[in-house]
Amino acid sequence: MSALPDYSGSDFGKLLALDPDEVITHSFVRDITLPSGKRLALLTLDNGRDHTRPNTLGPLTMSELGERLDELAARAAAAEIDGVAITGKPFILAAGADLSKVGEIPDRETGLLMAQLGHKVLGKLGELGVPSFVFINGLALGGGTEIALNADYRTIDSSVPALALPEVFLGIIPGWGGAWLLPNLIGIENALEVIISNPLKNNRMLKGPQAFELGIADAMFGPANFLEDSLRWADGVLTGAIKVKRKNEPGKLERLTKWDIAIGIAEKTLKSRIGQVAKSPYKALELLKAAKNTDKRTGFLAEDAALAELIAGDQFRASIYAFNLVQKRAKRPAGAPDKELAQKVTQVGVIGAGLMASQFALLFVRRLQVPVVITDLDQSRVDKGLAYIHGEIAELLAKGRIDSDEANRLTALVTGTTDKADFADCDWVIEAVFEELGVKQDVFADVEQYISPEAILATNTSSLSVEQIGAKLKNPERLVGFHFFNPVAVMPLIEVVRTSKTTDAALSTAMVTAAKLRKNAIITRDTPGFVVNRVLAKVLGEAMHGVEQGMSFEDVVEAARPFGLPMDPFVLLDLVGLKVGAHVLDTHHSAFPERFFDSPALHELAEYGAIFEKDSAGKIKGYDKKALAIVAAHRPSGAVALTPEQLRTRLEDGLADEIHRMLEDGVVAAAEDIDLGMILGAGWPFQMGGVTPYLDRVGASERAFGDTFHHPPIRGVQ
Repeated sequence: MSALPDYSGSDFGKLLALDPDEVITHSFVRDITLPSGKRLALLTLDNGRDHTRPNTLGPLTMSELGERLDELAARAAAAEIDGVAITGKPFILAAGADLSKVGEIPDRETGLLMAQLGHKVLGKLGELGVPSFVFINGLALGGGTEIALNADYRTIDSSVPALALPEVFLGIIPGWGGAWLLPNLIGIENALEVIISNPLKNNRMLKGPQAFELGIADAMFGPANFLEDSLRWADGVLTGAIKVKRKNEPGKLERLTKWDIAIGIAEKTLKSRIGQVAKSPYKALELLKAAKNTDKRTGFLAEDAALAELIAGDQFRASIYAFNLVQKRAKRPAGAPDKELAQKVTQVGVIGAGLMASQFALLFVRRLQVPVVITDLDQSRVDKGLAYIHGEIAELLAKGRIDSDEANRLTALVTGTTDKADFADCDWVIEAVFEELGVKQDVFADVEQYISPEAILATNTSSLSVEQIGAKLKNPERLVGFHFFNPVAVMPLIEVVRTSKTTDAALSTAMVTAAKLRKNAIITRDTPGFVVNRVLAKVLGEAMHGVEQGMSFEDVVEAARPFGLPMDPFVLLDLVGLKVGAHVLDTHHSAFPERFFDSPALHELAEYGAIFEKDSAGKIKGYDKKALAIVAAHRPSGAVALTPEQLRTRLEDGLADEIHRMLEDGVVAAAEDIDLGMILGAGWPFQMGGVTPYLDRVGASERAFGDTFHHPPIRGVQ
C-alpha cells in the first residue's frame, strides 16, 4: 500500500481556478552526470523574477511540479536516472504559498483541497523510486521548507538567511508534511521549537548553521561552491561512499518517555504564555503529539483536516489581515511627511541616565552608530548609566552578537556629562525623566539654551500632552512625541506624536530615525494615552472597577480571556508598575471622566506595592491577601458585582465606542493604525487580527455605534 493518502478523487480544478493570474514558479529540469557516472535529474524552481520576488507555491505551480515529478518517476522506473534533486533560483528555494491567495479560499472544501494538493505533490519526493535530494540554496519558508522535508536527503548553504515553518504565527499549521515529518526527523523537542516556539517569538527564523545543527539538513556547504559541493555529496550518497547519520532522529526511548513529557511541558508553557484563545498552536501540538506513533499516511490525513479547519476559520483571516499590516502598512506609515524633509542626525543627546534612558542610549548608538551623550543631575547617576551601557555592550560581545572592534567603537561613542553645554552639537535630544509635566517642561526649557535652533527635541511621555510639555520652549515646533515601549530593545513599536505646532521636518526626522532604529512607527495626534495606552487604560480601568464593585479577580480575568492578550489585566498592571498604572488611569479619567473610571483602590495598592504574592524568584504564587483586603475595603455599599459575561460585553462595547471616537477625532488615520499599534505595542495576538476585527466579529461595533470598522468584517468562510 502507498505510504501516501489516495487523493485520486479530489477535484483540484476548483483550486486551480482560484488564481488564474498566479505568478507561476516553473520547474526546470536538466540532467547532470556525476563524477561516479551516475545521472541526477536537477529540478530548479524559478518564477523568472528577480530576487525581490520569491518563488511561491500556488496551485498552478504545484500542478506543474507534480507533472515534472511524475515524469521523473517514470524515468527512474526506466533506469534513465539514479536520483532527483530540487534547488531554487539564486538565494531562494521557495517562500511557501501565496498567503494573499490562500486568504481568498472561499470554503472549507477548497481549503481541504489546498492541503491535499500539497501532500499529493510533495509526497511524490518519497515515492520516485530513486533517492531524492533538496539543495536548500536560500530562503525556505513554510511550503519551501516542506519541499525539503519531503525529500530523502537535504543539503543547506551556510549563508541561508531564513528557514522556518511560520504557519502557527499566521493562524494555521504546517500542512504539507511538516507537522509529521519534522518531529520524526529531528526529535520532538527540536520540532516544538521550530513549529511552535519560534513562530510565537515574533516569527523567529533559523539561519543555515542552525538548521544544520538541528538536523534539518544532512550536510552544509559554503555559498561559493554550494551547488557543486551538494552534487558531489549526493554522488557519495548514491554510490554508498557516504553514510548519512542523523543524530537527532528520535529513537525508541524518546518515543516511549521523552515525547509525551515534552508535549506536556509545551502545553503548560503555551497556556501560561498565550492563554487558550489562539487555536493554531494547540492544533499543531495535537499533530506533533500524534506524530509519535502514526505512519506518514495517517499524519498527512490529520494535517489535511487541521489545515482545512483553520483556513476556514476567523483566526486565519484575522492573521492575514495582521500580517499585511506588519508587512505593508508598517513600512508605509499613514501621514508620514516626505523622507527628504528629515534632518540628518549626527549626534544624540539623552536627558536622564536611569534604566530607560540608558536603554535609549544603547539603542541609538547601536543603530545609528553616532556619538551619544547622556546627562543627569549628578555625576554618580551619569556614571551608573554609563556602567550599564558599557556592561550591555560587553554582554553583546560575550554572546558573539558583535565583534571586539565594534564593542570598542560603541563604547567610545557613548559619553556622559552633567554639563548641558556638551549637548551643543546634538541634532536629536530625547528625554527620559520622571513622568511629571513640570519636570519635563523644565528639562526641555533648560537644555534648549544650549542646543542649535534646528535640533529636534523628543519626549518619551506615555500619556502627558506633548504640546504642554513644550509650553516653555522658545521653539515648540521642533518637539515631537517619541513613545517607546518596554523593553526598549525588544518592543517593535514607537508612537510618534505630532502636536499642532510640530513641523513636517521634525515629524519626518522622527519617522526616519524610528526606521533607522529598526522600529515600526505610527503617527498619532497629541491626545491622552495616544493609541496603545488609551485602549489599555479602558481595559485596566474596567478591570479595577470590576473588582472594586465586588467581582473576584478570577472572574475579571475570565472576562478578558477571549481577547487573547498575552497577560491578564492584573499581571499587566504588575508589570508596568502600580504607580504607573494609577497615573495612566488618572490621566484618562481627568480627560474623559464620563468614560474612564478612576481607581482609589489602585492608588492604595500602589502605596502598598503589590497585587500578587511572589516567591523568592519573583514568580507569582497567587493574589496577595492584603491586596485583596484593600480592594474589598473600597467596595461601595449596595454595589452589585457583574458576571464575567456582563463585564466582557461591557469591555467589548466600551472598546468599540472608544476606538470609534478616536477615529472620529483623527487620533490616527484609520482603524488599521490602531490595530498595528495594539499588535506591535501591546502584544494583541496575530490570530485575533488586532482589536477592531475582533470587535466587529463579536458584534460590539454594531452595538456601540451601529456599524463595523471593516467593510465587510474580517471573518472566516462559512
